[in-house]
Formats: sequence, structure tokens, C-alpha cells
Amino acid sequence: MAVDYAVIVVYLAGMLAMGWWGMRRARSKSEFLVAGRRLGPSLYSGTMAAIVLGGASTIGGVGLGYQYGLSGAWMVFTIGLGLLALSVFFSARIARLKVYTVSEMLALRYGGGRAGVISGVVMWAYTLMLAVTSTIAYATIFDVLFDMNRTVAIVLGGSIVVAYSTLGGMWSITLTDMVQFVVKTIGVLLLLLPIAVVKAGGFGEMKAQLPTAYFDPLGIGGETIFTYLLIYTFGMLIGQDIWQRVFTARSDRTAKWGGTVAGTYCLAYALAGAVIGTAAKVLYPKLGSPDDAFATIVKDELPVGVRGLVLAAALAAVMSTSSGALIACATVANNDIWSRLRGLGEAPAGDHDEVKGNRAFILLMGLAVIATAIAIDNVVEALTVAYNLLVGGLLVPILGGLVWRRGTVHGALASVVAGGLAVIVLMATYGVLANEPVYYGLLASLAAYLAVSLATPATDAAVLAAWRERLAGRSPELASEPVAAPQ
Repeated sequence: MAVDYAVIVVYLAGMLAMGWWGMRRARSKSEFLVAGRRLGPSLYSGTMAAIVLGGASTIGGVGLGYQYGLSGAWMVFTIGLGLLALSVFFSARIARLKVYTVSEMLALRYGGGRAGVISGVVMWAYTLMLAVTSTIAYATIFDVLFDMNRTVAIVLGGSIVVAYSTLGGMWSITLTDMVQFVVKTIGVLLLLLPIAVVKAGGFGEMKAQLPTAYFDPLGIGGETIFTYLLIYTFGMLIGQDIWQRVFTARSDRTAKWGGTVAGTYCLAYALAGAVIGTAAKVLYPKLGSPDDAFATIVKDELPVGVRGLVLAAALAAVMSTSSGALIACATVANNDIWSRLRGLGEAPAGDHDEVKGNRAFILLMGLAVIATAIAIDNVVEALTVAYNLLVGGLLVPILGGLVWRRGTVHGALASVVAGGLAVIVLMATYGVLANEPVYYGLLASLAAYLAVSLATPATDAAVLAAWRERLAGRSPELASEPVAAPQ
């Protein structure tokens, strides 16, 4: 294992080095939070794929393949579908808005700050729980590597992510995510996938050893697939962690086509995870938990060196999602909640001061994430709470604002409150993992949005005119940003 340990240590040291290098580039709010809005197609595609394919997509995706066979690909597949939908239908308009957060978009579209503050609280809760679930996953990986105590593993992995994220903000995260994308591609797609299939005896032997249901594309169940579509596909359309990456694109064309490439990559990654899990079922038919499949097949079937690289790929998956969620959480906490509570609104500040403030919030949120991850043990429940709140509370006012002119600020507020409360009450009634909370929460949100919007005066014409200018990309850059040179 000495070679495997060396691979992991070199990888982790490289992540910290990237953070230090990124710190030298992040000298303005724009550079720190959205990489100066300058990412080209290659960097954009790689980093977008890295953030959406986290520990749940890698370890959890293989686990679903172990439990259900090829239909276990549906969870990650719906993530890819959501990214494709975002890229094709919405990303160009989102990129042209030149904002930093989803809540800023709501404030621009509906006018005033009330919708922004309330939606900011919901988005903050979502990004915090998303970062927590990724951080918890360090315990699984470091346990395989070093037989490490759970708390120590969370502190170690979380501290590395907090360190490079705090140092260089989005530039550091972009650089590390690109490395993580390459490591995941090599480790999971090019190495683990073919080795797992060969070790299981090939597809013919896999079909002979397993029930027919393992090769049924709908074997996981129609209701489960529908729930995945509702939560993950729609969740991809509105998450701050995803939008903040869209904001990094240097043009709307980059956002559209770069995101399309990343979404297509996610579809391939989904199928790979399900096949690896199916092969693991042949090799280890009686594992205690499906989520042990990834670590077990890596530990027992891969040669020295390759094993270290694949475990580094698992770390890469967790770190990319964790860092993206962390900077999203800190951005929302600072720009949408703290600044508004202090009454700053859009008040300008020096670039240097804004970078320091955002850096402090990343550090503060990072410490909160590590502490919460230590206290919470159930990753699936935490992730479900996050996505239920996001989709139930924010999907309707965000997409409604993009496609329906008649939507009003009162309708948006009613939608967020009705959907959020319905989700919370129904999770308490039916259980966190039940399907009913997101189903009925979404319906309550939609009904409140339509009814209240139609019953209240239309949005002021000046607000809508300014909104159309933003969508068309004709508004000037934000006060704290320099105008980028043409690319």
C-alpha cells in the first residue's frame, strides 16, 4: 500500500498547491467568486462535470448498480439530463445576467430585496447540507486508505478543501476541479470500469450469474425514476453551486456548449458506475451495504498504484462537489443574507475588502460544514433534505421568473414560503426519505405562485425593462468588476 499512499499524498499536496497558486490570481470580487467570468470551453466543461459528479455520484452510483444493476444508473443519469437542460435552454441567459447568486437574479427579476433574502436563506440551507454530505464521504474513503477514525477523516479532508477554497476562491476551485476531472476520468472510466468487468468474467458471465432484473433499464422502478427526475434534474436547473459555475463562462456560447459536453459526460459516467456496481455484485454477492461496493472492489481487485489512483479519483469526486458547495454557501451567506441584514444592498466596496470578506465567509462556512458533518451520520437523509427544500421552495419562482412575465414579487414570496413549509411539514409527517414532501411541496409552490401573482399588481414596467436589458447582455458590468477584454 506504500505506493498507493504516496499517490494519495501527492494528490492532496497538489490540491493545496493549486490553492496557493489561485490566491495570486484572485484579486477582485469577480476573480474570487466567479473566476473573472473568463473560463473557456475546456476549463468550463471539465469543472462543471467535476462539481456535479461528487461522492454520491461515484460511491453512491456504484452502490445503486450493486443493488439494482444497470437501472442503478438513473440517479446520476438524471443529473446529466438536468445539466443538459440547463445548458441548452437557460445557461446563455443566466450567463448574461452578470450576477453572483440565484437570489440576486430573483431580486433583479421581481424588484426589491425581499424575495432575495428569503430565497437566500433557503439556498444557504441547501448549499450547506450539500457541502456537509460531501464532507461526510471523506470518512468512507480515508477509512479504506488508513483505517482512520471517522471524525479525524472528516477534519482532515474538510480542512484541505477549506484551505484551498479560502486561499484562491473560484480560481483555486477551478484549477483543482480540472485536475479532479482528469483523475476521475482516468481512475473510474479508463481503469476501474474495464478491470471490474474483466474480473467479473465479462458481460456474458455477469448475465449468467445475476437475475434478469439486473439488466432491465427500468428495474429500479418507475416511481423512483420519476422522483430522481423531479429532484435531481430540476435541482440542476436552480442550484447556486451550479449557477455559480455558469457565471464563470466567458460567453453565453461557452456556457451552452461547454455545459452540453459536461452533461453528456455525466450520462457516460452514470452508466459506468452502474456497470461497476453490477460487476461488484458478481464478485461480492453478500456485502453488508451496497455503498461498500466501490471501496471493496477497489481494495481487493486493483493492482498497487492503480488502486491509489482510483482512490484518488474517489477523493476527487468528493472534493469537487464539496468545494463547489462550500463557495456557493459562503457566497449566499455573505452577499444575500449578511449584506442585506446589514443594510448594504448593492453598496460598492473596494475589491480588496470584498475579497477579504468573502474569504472570511468561506473559512467560517467551512468550519460550520466540518462541525455539522461530524454531528450528522446519515448522508442520504441530509442530501434529501437539501434537494427537497431547493426544489420545493425555489424551482417555481426561479423558472417562473425566467419564462413568465406576469409573475410578481408577492407571488415569488408566497411560492417560496408555501413550498418550503409544505416540504418541512410533510418530511416530518411522512419521513425524510418519502416521495410525498417534494411532490406536494412543488404543487403548493406552483399554486401559490400562480394565484398570488394573478391577484397582485404586475411587476413594474421599469423593473421588467431593466431585467430584459440584463437578459440581453446589454447592461454594464457590476460596479465591483472590471469590464473584460473581448475574447
